[in-house]
Amino acid sequence: MAGLGHTWKRGVPAAGCTMVEVTVTPQSSLADRPVQIRVRGLSPSQLVTLRAWLKDEQGECFQSRAFFRADGAGEVDPGLHAALGGSYSGVWPMGLFWFLQPDTLFRRLVKRDVAGSPFRVRLEVLDGLSLGTDPREQPLASCEAERWYVGPGVQRVPVREGRVRGALFLPPGPGPFPGVIDLFGGAGGLIEFRAGLLASRGFAVLALAFFAYDDLPRVLAQLDLEYFEEAAQLLLRHPKVVATVWINGTSFLYGNPLVYKELRIPAIPYYTERILFTEVGAIDNSAIFADPRDPACHASAIPVERIRGKVLFVVGEADRSFNSKLFAELALARMPPESGQILSYPGAGHLIEPPGSPLCSNSAIRGTPKPVAWGGEPQPHARAQEHSWQEILQFLELHLGSFAAMKL
Repeated sequence: MAGLGHTWKRGVPAAGCTMVEVTVTPQSSLADRPVQIRVRGLSPSQLVTLRAWLKDEQGECFQSRAFFRADGAGEVDPGLHAALGGSYSGVWPMGLFWFLQPDTLFRRLVKRDVAGSPFRVRLEVLDGLSLGTDPREQPLASCEAERWYVGPGVQRVPVREGRVRGALFLPPGPGPFPGVIDLFGGAGGLIEFRAGLLASRGFAVLALAFFAYDDLPRVLAQLDLEYFEEAAQLLLRHPKVVATVWINGTSFLYGNPLVYKELRIPAIPYYTERILFTEVGAIDNSAIFADPRDPACHASAIPVERIRGKVLFVVGEADRSFNSKLFAELALARMPPESGQILSYPGAGHLIEPPGSPLCSNSAIRGTPKPVAWGGEPQPHARAQEHSWQEILQFLELHLGSFAAMKL
């Protein structure tokens, strides 16, 4: 990561011996940080295509493209100039990153080796309107952006203590740091990209696996709260200082019961016969959940009224996995006054991730026979990710203590 903060550019002579160049500034940055893309050396009003693409660690290609006309000086700046069409339209400074889509249907862009390497995003300028149908097409200019998920000095420490399995991300410096446990839902395994970014903002973050990883159960049969309590005790010196960010979660138990010592909260069965198939063949699960307001579901409510800390609910109103806004509202109604707040985003889907993450509206997931529909519309979802990430950072800073965020 020695190149953080540099500008990278490369050009080749175009017609008329004009040197076209494209730059990205900074060339190396954290994945949730904006960058500036600029193209110079074009003819005034020249029509060009800007293309971004990368390959993930499994070799899958994700790409986006947008069509622009150069200004009177022969320049294109996606932060100032509107894209005329392509993967998006309008003025979106980070549009080429936010609207990356997989070449193979149902693939999700997830950084797995967060500490060892960045995503390398190739940016190309193509003459005219390029729809990507000619493999012989050569760019007028190209450059590469490095998008890291950990900042300089962040340490990743594998965790295998007692029953707890995961990875601890520590900011540089002696600390102490405010602690965060970061976990995902039904995907299973160990997902670390958000933990790395949070650690780069000054938090000590435990990316926690709870099934389908190492020697943990391969399938999620039940939720044992003692496991999560053990993880919290491992991380936190002051367990009474608690803050929770609840992204598109349920406030009732569906499918899997929850146990804690002698306590057992029963699960509400799924109505799997209500599954719908989308136009692209994914599973829409939004109708398989019984109405949590039905008195018959009362015993399956998660006892959020016992929460002693603050909760920030982040919900996408276009979530096709379930009605996350309703679950958040029902939870908030049972909680102590002023202990929670809801950020609700029209047009956002289920997978609300840090900014710079492209919308994944459908993807394959462990344990399902077909890909799952997550929902979301590209532009409002991108706005939701950008806004909610800043709100999450401020919320955690407010309720876990101040920290010195790394300026990258």
